[in-house]
Amino acid sequence: MGHDLVVLYEHPEWQKPLFAALERRGVHYGKFDLKRAAFNPDHAPEAPLYFNQASPSAYVRGNTRAVPFALSFMRALELGGARVLNGAEPFALELSKSAQAALKHKLGIPHPRTLAFNDIDAALEQWGDQWPALIKPEQGGSGARMYLLNDADEARRLLRDQPEIWLPDNLLLLQEYFPVDAAKGIVRMEFLGGELLYAMRVVSHGAFNLCPSETCNPEGGGGECEIPESKPVKPVEFYPYRQVPALAVTQGKKIAAAGKLDVGGIEYLEALDGRLIFYDVNANSNLRTPIAQAYGGFDPFERVVDFLVG
Repeated sequence: MGHDLVVLYEHPEWQKPLFAALERRGVHYGKFDLKRAAFNPDHAPEAPLYFNQASPSAYVRGNTRAVPFALSFMRALELGGARVLNGAEPFALELSKSAQAALKHKLGIPHPRTLAFNDIDAALEQWGDQWPALIKPEQGGSGARMYLLNDADEARRLLRDQPEIWLPDNLLLLQEYFPVDAAKGIVRMEFLGGELLYAMRVVSHGAFNLCPSETCNPEGGGGECEIPESKPVKPVEFYPYRQVPALAVTQGKKIAAAGKLDVGGIEYLEALDGRLIFYDVNANSNLRTPIAQAYGGFDPFERVVDFLVG
């Protein structure tokens, strides 16, 4: 065994705070870059523990091949006897918003009506007159390929004029749209080892890219992985949310446990009628240090290292 821990990653910036925390603690760890890689499934794993930090959004950075590679590699590692945190099963859940909807239906957790499709006419036959609605990718990431549409004709025109929206997996969703109080935004809860780490409100100003990484959405705007079609008029804002309802935390814990998430972000919105609607599950959590410090006075990456060491 060459290392105690190997971190699987693709983004060049997201893992730097984690790597720094591991180095401060003296953890003997390795880095496995998923962008240009190979593996032999006959070889035993290099380490007893792996931590998956791959993201479905790899394709927006030109790294489309990293996602299927990560999934295959983790399956081989698990069959070889390694423990993989946020491994093949939770990563497959993150890659499939339709599977997320099915899981929430099984758990009895409110979520948007969702229709997966590979043909827009087939989808519209089933969808009916529930407009406006969202078109979004089955394999999400950084808000890419998300559009708010007002009617069926607009949906047909979008896919006719922008066929690249089907990439990378050629599977899309129609999803129920819920207006929210723009000043409150949505809520993202971060879970670590099945427990709430912190919660925050995210005010989008119309953006779909709500990645909490300070690389992607730094204070004051800018960022290195913004999606052009979803840039907001104002920068996305993040606020600690200490009064997160107990019901929301309970529902989030159910999703994290059923989805086998070791570390994960779960997002919900507050519908105008007061219902909590859970709409996204993220196995790759880009933690936001200023929020954790304001929420509870701690460094979230140090907490992750505590979990990994344990």
